[in-house]
Amino acid sequence: MEIEGKIIAVLDAREGVSARGTQWKSQDYVIETHEQYPKKCCFNVFGADRIDLFKIQVGEELKVSFDIDAHEYQGRWFNSIRAWKVERIDANANNVQPMPADPYTQSAAPATDSSNDSLGIANAKSEDDLPF
Repeated sequence: MEIEGKIIAVLDAREGVSARGTQWKSQDYVIETHEQYPKKCCFNVFGADRIDLFKIQVGEELKVSFDIDAHEYQGRWFNSIRAWKVERIDANANNVQPMPADPYTQSAAPATDSSNDSLGIANAKSEDDLPF
């Protein structure tokens, strides 16, 4: 899944040692969308290498790709929104130029009464006129 918006909070990083003895690091971020009714989403980046790679700062406009998962702990369920890709959005990208119209597709203009006159068809319309 993906979400686009502005980073409004960078929470403190957490780190520790797993049961296997390996070091881990995790950091949470809050992003706010630019919809009519903005939504906030807290997502997580796991791993010191990804945290250093993404270098997420407050105020940045980002497109975040993430996975949603849930896990159970002592009879309670917790959601996990873990980012796996972060792209910076260029402020100028909002001014995207529309794609040019396809030259091979012609829009069909409705036939006018004057075109029917050139074919010798009467302009008089009755209730039983059929379109074919």
